[in-house]
Amino acid sequence: YLTVSIEPLPPVVEGDSVTLKCNFKTDGRMREIVWYRVTEGGTIRQKIFTFDAMFSTNYSHMENYRRREELVYQSTVRLPDVRIADSGPYECHVGIYDRAAREKVVLASGSVLLNVMAPPTSISVVAADTPAPFSRYQAQNFTLVCVVAGGKPAPLVYFKRDGEPIEATPLPEPPSSGGGGDNNGDRDLLEGRAPRNLLHRDLDDTKVPKPLWAAEEEAQGRRLPSTAEPPQGLAAERGPATEAIPETVVSREFPRWVHVAEPIYYVRHAQAPVSDGTVEARATLTWTLNPQIDNEALFSCEVKHPALSMPMQAEVTLVAPKGPKITMTPTRARVGDTVRILVQGFQNEVFPEPLFTWTRVGSRLLDGSAEHDGKELVLERVPAELNGSMYRCTAQNPLGSTDTHTRLIVFGRTLPSSLLPSCPGSLCSRCSFHLALALTLTVILELT
Repeated sequence: YLTVSIEPLPPVVEGDSVTLKCNFKTDGRMREIVWYRVTEGGTIRQKIFTFDAMFSTNYSHMENYRRREELVYQSTVRLPDVRIADSGPYECHVGIYDRAAREKVVLASGSVLLNVMAPPTSISVVAADTPAPFSRYQAQNFTLVCVVAGGKPAPLVYFKRDGEPIEATPLPEPPSSGGGGDNNGDRDLLEGRAPRNLLHRDLDDTKVPKPLWAAEEEAQGRRLPSTAEPPQGLAAERGPATEAIPETVVSREFPRWVHVAEPIYYVRHAQAPVSDGTVEARATLTWTLNPQIDNEALFSCEVKHPALSMPMQAEVTLVAPKGPKITMTPTRARVGDTVRILVQGFQNEVFPEPLFTWTRVGSRLLDGSAEHDGKELVLERVPAELNGSMYRCTAQNPLGSTDTHTRLIVFGRTLPSSLLPSCPGSLCSRCSFHLALALTLTVILELT
């Protein structure tokens, strides 16, 4: 008789050493033991070790397999420093001589599945749709995206706010046949199928036109019921009756925002296989942003994985831009120079990425446009007329906005031809006076 079995293996972590043990019982004389690595769904068997009892020799077939296996016992193979590519079935084939027929060999085999795990190699949190503008008078949805790469199997991803786990309403994974980065499916789910949200703006009664029936009731001394339900839904689905503000009453003051209840978060998980056998996991957290309470809020994305001894995390703090630092080169601009005005940073760490808009106070930019987007404003071949012009840089993200001004001083202005003397021949006393006056004005312009 001949019975063969392989001890089962628990999942192992990439980089560990694994020992495959093949146990067999027989009352016959052993002929050989062969180990195979099974690939391509069982269609290919790669021989990794052979023990031939006839010649009592041990021969390894691992020259093309990085020579990582070595014989420990006749029925044991050790795989040091395993990789994800080593995952899969392994088989142990044992052959004995048949007692009835010397030339006949009886075979039996056993198999085991090697599962190699890999911890995530990177984790990052980014804001979707950035850079994005700041809106004073309209609530807007905000989405954080957590990207976890290099893990096998897929990790468990969840969000925290200020150290406390966020209880989020799950949304189904979008179909793979969608149009790439299109968020229409998310918007439909948030607006139509998902539980309703969340925040609404507490508008000043003096700024909202009242319906006729409400005015009549107030005139009759009857109060509106205070138990009326607040407007529901995400910012994208608010009706014009709730959000309309006449242009004549829009002011610079920051609107009053209140929570109807605790913020309602929506989370979506997605996974994508990578060619190296790992998985890239993405988790998105969406809610209606409230700049007054979300500014300086700490959000973290944490990852649990069986190959990690403790959770892996990345965190960001939502912060509005404050105090942009602007530099101008050259520092002493002359007529005809190319001037570059650049935002080099802020007084604080800003997240998400701001949107920069340049305007010229009281006029258009040098190229005739009303504004320019980007961290840098380039003025080609500045004329003398730009001397003293003021430029405004507006930096904004969904949490807030800030304005910074800088003035351009242009040196080397040429003197108008009307002020230059036009005396033919030798200089008279009057012409000498005009020339001296012209030189004095030139020096004054240089100094200013």
